[in-house]
Amino acid sequence: MFDFLKRSRLVKRGLASRKTRRRRPANELLRSLEYATYVKWLIFAAFIAGIAFLIFSGQQPEPTKNFVIALLFFATALTQLWINQPLTFVRSSRLLLVFGVIFVQLAATKLVLILCNSGNYSFLRPETAGLIAPYAFAPLLLSVLLGRNHGLYASVFVSLWSSILFGKVDAPLLVCGLISGFTAVYLTLQVRQRSRLIRAGFGVGLAIWLLSLTFGIIGPLDLLSPGVNDWRMIGIQSALAIGNGILTATIVGGILPLFENLFQITTDISWLEASDLNHPLLRRMTIEAPGTYHHSLVVANLAESAAEAIGANATLCRVCSYFHDVGKLVKPEYYTENMNFERNPHDDLAPTMSALIIIAHVKEGVDLALKHGLNRRIVDIIQEHHGTSLVFYFYKRALQQQEDARTGGKIMNLRDEDVPEVREETFRYPGPKPQSKESAIISLADMVESASRSLDKPTPQKIEQLVSELIGQRIADGQLVECDLTLADLNMIAERFRFTLMTMLHTRIAYPKQDAKITMLRDDGAQPDVMAETRKPESAPPVSAA
Repeated sequence: MFDFLKRSRLVKRGLASRKTRRRRPANELLRSLEYATYVKWLIFAAFIAGIAFLIFSGQQPEPTKNFVIALLFFATALTQLWINQPLTFVRSSRLLLVFGVIFVQLAATKLVLILCNSGNYSFLRPETAGLIAPYAFAPLLLSVLLGRNHGLYASVFVSLWSSILFGKVDAPLLVCGLISGFTAVYLTLQVRQRSRLIRAGFGVGLAIWLLSLTFGIIGPLDLLSPGVNDWRMIGIQSALAIGNGILTATIVGGILPLFENLFQITTDISWLEASDLNHPLLRRMTIEAPGTYHHSLVVANLAESAAEAIGANATLCRVCSYFHDVGKLVKPEYYTENMNFERNPHDDLAPTMSALIIIAHVKEGVDLALKHGLNRRIVDIIQEHHGTSLVFYFYKRALQQQEDARTGGKIMNLRDEDVPEVREETFRYPGPKPQSKESAIISLADMVESASRSLDKPTPQKIEQLVSELIGQRIADGQLVECDLTLADLNMIAERFRFTLMTMLHTRIAYPKQDAKITMLRDDGAQPDVMAETRKPESAPPVSAA
């Protein structure tokens, strides 16, 4: 209340702006719950209670024994998750996602068992449960959302828990669950289109069908006496097995956007959808800041190539590169790539003011990103892509002006304290430094692409030296200390940058001048003499390859 009144008085006096910058809301309650220990114990207790309900409900032999086995499996699952996936283990939302999806599959399996054993449906028999149990639901969904390691984790433990729900541990059903889950994970290593999910579902269904034939779940099938086989029943069972995988993949594709929004996860499918160049901000950039737009496209190519080389998320790098300099839309004429070369607006400004304008494009970019509801990872990379680096050109210019002022001050008998002080912090970006591999890659690609434009007659040697020096400067400045890039990764990134820049900046051979010129048809319709030699005007520029 008092801050609002104070701001209003400043606005009336012309000492403050009416514009308020958008900020990402920081929900401290959600953050505390995310890493709270008691929340994790609540999730574990709820999962154990759910397992107990599924085991003790219905007519199942030796439920207590099966529940003890399930607890041992749960202890093993927690240990494995704590050792192999520590980042998932410390976050309550990730634990809720993993164990929640696993429990949904177990509940669906239990429901299938109840329906098949009820006898109320003629086409659902007890032996049919092994064909229509959703073996691949959790592996498929977690593989797409969190990666293949989580998919394999879910495949192993959900198969163990599911085998207990059938009563005694059934080896054929356990193998069916494991193989179908592994198949789902293998076929979803890189899902860039939703149709890939359906193909994975068909592969899972085919695996279930082959395993069911092998273990006699489909049949009985007598290959020596085909006439005695009930081919109608075998056909129905085969359709159920293959349809099981396809239906599971269809359900996963339908609920995938819901899980992405609930748990703030962006899959490659969503990143690919976000790469549409018809986004309003990108369309504005093509008109208002065409140089920045072209720069962003080149950075996207550099970052995507480097990310593929080190195993980072290449699609994320491409999309975030499109928007990393979107803040330049506020004052596009102050950036070199958008200047018209008739007048440099920085000539009329002090170096500190020029640096302030250049640095402000990060905050302006965050403001525009939040206004248009861009993905939170895009907002993070807009903030981090310059880290706390120095606006070197204007810093050196300020130092030069300071030195000139001191020289002139000696003539004018001015004291040293009367010369304006130049502080390095004034010319540094506010940060934070890159926090992820993708953010660091885009930061390096942005720097390398900008510097490569200043090369005169670029050669492989010049490009290699430029890339090595720039990456070395970022390392020496401490800009990469908060991301998990290794020296091997940096070497591979530098190699990809060199290769991509050499293909983009290569020179072309100028074509020789044409001595003959083909003229258009004359007004009288007569054909021109194409062999007639016409001299080119002396003022015409040489023709070169485009």
